Amino acid sequence: MEGSLGAPTRHVIPWRDEAWYDEAALDAEMRRVFDICHGCRRCFNLCDSFPILFDAVDEAPNELIEDLTPTQLTAVVDACTLCDMCFMTKCPYVPPHPFELDFPHLMLRHRAVENRKGQTSLADRELAKMGRNGTIGSLAAPLANWATQQGNALTRPLMQTTIGIDRHAHLPKFLEIPLVKQGPGIIPAPNPDGPSFGRKVVLYAGCHDNFNDGTPGAAAIKVLAHNGLTVRVEHPDCCAMPSLENGDMAKVASAALRISGFFAPLIAEGWDIVPLTTSCALMLKFEWPLIEPDSTDVALLARHSFDVSEYIVRLSKDAGLAPIAPMAKSIGVHFACHARAQNMGPKAMEMLRMIPGAKPALTERCSGHGGKWGIFKGNFERAVQLGKPAARTMVKGNPDLMVSECPLAGPHLRQVIAANGDTPPPRIGHPIEVMALAYDL
Repeated sequence: MEGSLGAPTRHVIPWRDEAWYDEAALDAEMRRVFDICHGCRRCFNLCDSFPILFDAVDEAPNELIEDLTPTQLTAVVDACTLCDMCFMTKCPYVPPHPFELDFPHLMLRHRAVENRKGQTSLADRELAKMGRNGTIGSLAAPLANWATQQGNALTRPLMQTTIGIDRHAHLPKFLEIPLVKQGPGIIPAPNPDGPSFGRKVVLYAGCHDNFNDGTPGAAAIKVLAHNGLTVRVEHPDCCAMPSLENGDMAKVASAALRISGFFAPLIAEGWDIVPLTTSCALMLKFEWPLIEPDSTDVALLARHSFDVSEYIVRLSKDAGLAPIAPMAKSIGVHFACHARAQNMGPKAMEMLRMIPGAKPALTERCSGHGGKWGIFKGNFERAVQLGKPAARTMVKGNPDLMVSECPLAGPHLRQVIAANGDTPPPRIGHPIEVMALAYDL
């Protein structure tokens, strides 16, 4: 019964159906799925969810799923970061297999039930308000950056006590001027000699790109304009990935409809849409169509959205790229989970191989950060532990540069590298930054 000849597929999420929230049905489905997982155990090394489950079963009186309490089931859910790696890389029982396993979306269902009952923590709810938090953080950037910096003996212990953010976890700084407001001053005219002259692209700045770190966005602007594209930067709102992590389906659906409605006229005018963050790209391309399957705008946006590295590779195949000078550098490339979950292959590797003389090496292990999961006191030490294999692989060969397609994984990996006893690089940025460096932009 193992495996399937059909291509893996995912079902529409029936979040508006009352039966989806039935707790007895959810409990039965979790026990069915967990029993299959317990018998398989291929995912034992992906995240904490599976060791927690397997240990609980092994320690149960009869070593049966039926012996587990609801609290033990919830512990499995709480450890899931919705990285999708079990579904994408390990599980032989995903649809169309008759077992119909979609572990991440089952965890999502459990969180949706909790959210509906008002059981989502205050910290999770407030941290999910990324647009609001980013706006306030940027308006008060000097004060906010002072308060959130590692080593602040006054504020970080207070944050740990009040909202549960571990005092040692890296928190991103805020930009004083958000990327979209910088846009008019930093976007160059398209290079008329660029091979893609005449094409138009909108960079969708996710919350981190817009409010915290504009470096990948600035690099993407330069690379794309140099290749002849007309570029604009937009941030209509948060993609709602943090709300998805909370199981707040109504907020995710609202974001999907509003943002896809914003981009629909631009797509009709011939603009391509390129999210700057892998998690945002995953939402636009894959999660939103499962949450709002009847929306023509959502479907349109999914067809016209491309991850940054994916888009550069696409341009190279469509029209070629502007000549790149040789750059003999070794590059450690972290393949972020939400890049892998887009099922497009390691596009960052393809992109960086276009640089003459560059020697990229791929690391496919999870960084351990898991969105906002990894910054909490109860999770941070485990997040560091989970990231150690990736960090060890990244530093092998002492590469000249290290990059990750996830903006949260990069800083976290720097902390993990240090925890491993190695010297972290000054920055682990996005692969597009290396392309800008190669172009001397």
